[in-house]
Amino acid sequence: MNLFLNRLATPLTLGLFAVSTISGVALFLHVGQGYFHEMHEWLSMLLLLPFVLHVWKNWNPLVLYAKRGVLWLPVIASLVIAVPFAWPALSGKQQGGSPAIPMRIMMKAPIADLAPLLKMTPDALQAALADKGYKAGSTQESIEKIAGENARAALFSVLPKGR
Repeated sequence: MNLFLNRLATPLTLGLFAVSTISGVALFLHVGQGYFHEMHEWLSMLLLLPFVLHVWKNWNPLVLYAKRGVLWLPVIASLVIAVPFAWPALSGKQQGGSPAIPMRIMMKAPIADLAPLLKMTPDALQAALADKGYKAGSTQESIEKIAGENARAALFSVLPKGR
């Protein structure tokens, strides 16, 4: 266990933090969200284990930081910065939720089922997709099947404006 703590806790923390940072920046910039979202969530959860081991390994220096007061300002500042983002969920005033699940459902639905939600006929939705370069063989195909990895962009391209 000591070998693991001394040799791997910090490098694992660093490696998973780098992955979390890269995926987090990609999510922030709305690049490859379909690829990065689940990876970011799961690997951030996995990051907790080496983080705990890193804290355990470095407990004495952390206690010294706390005694000198060096630890408290960054911790309090981090909490103050985080509260406005978490407040809607914590206060019960959160409106809606993540659009990810409804978006996935919409991308998987046949055009014939999706069209009424978009206030269109199935043929009009099929034509709108074709105008954007996404050719469907029938209205029974889903946007996911038609556009593949570009399904999200295809769906957004046909959503009514003023969403």
